[in-house]
Amino acid sequence: MLSTLSLTGCGYNQFQTNNEQVKASWSEVLSQYQRRADLIPNLVNVVKGQADFEQSTLQAVVEARAKATAVQASPELVNDPQAFQKFQQAQKELSSSLSRLLVVSENYPALRANQGFIDLQAQLEGTENRIAVARNRYIKAVQDYNVTVHTFPSNLTAWVLGYKEKPNFSADNEKAIAVPPPVNFGTGATPPKAPSSSAVQ
Repeated sequence: MLSTLSLTGCGYNQFQTNNEQVKASWSEVLSQYQRRADLIPNLVNVVKGQADFEQSTLQAVVEARAKATAVQASPELVNDPQAFQKFQQAQKELSSSLSRLLVVSENYPALRANQGFIDLQAQLEGTENRIAVARNRYIKAVQDYNVTVHTFPSNLTAWVLGYKEKPNFSADNEKAIAVPPPVNFGTGATPPKAPSSSAVQ
């Protein structure tokens, strides 16, 4: 009984609350990334209808999607810094290839006038914004969790029960991603870097 009360007073309940918030936030991140991945095959099919479209650009999107979806995005990923970094890098490459495709599409008036392409582009833009929001929520949830890991006296509970820092998303330009932009398929969808020393770079 004494040990239970001691753990309660040293942040055990806070760990449970923070950990559940991390799980919920991560689930939403995965949901939005999956939504984007599901839209891409339709986008590729529409672009294929443009006979002279740059095949290297289209192929890059296909390959980046395959790489991103090949990463097993399980709930346990948030406890594995190396796997988390691999996941983040794959999603970053997919964002970059999509951005390139949309830039190149500006050179094809017929494609830009295609209603199917217009609808898919709008859906992707909306999804990128939702990804940004979900990532920012995850960033905050992990920050709160990691603070609990390092703050006295909850750090004692972390040491006893083996709670460790969780990896977090990183960004090259924090100011640029402070607010999810209306249209952005590159760094704008990336949330701020967590202050944790073990945050994924």
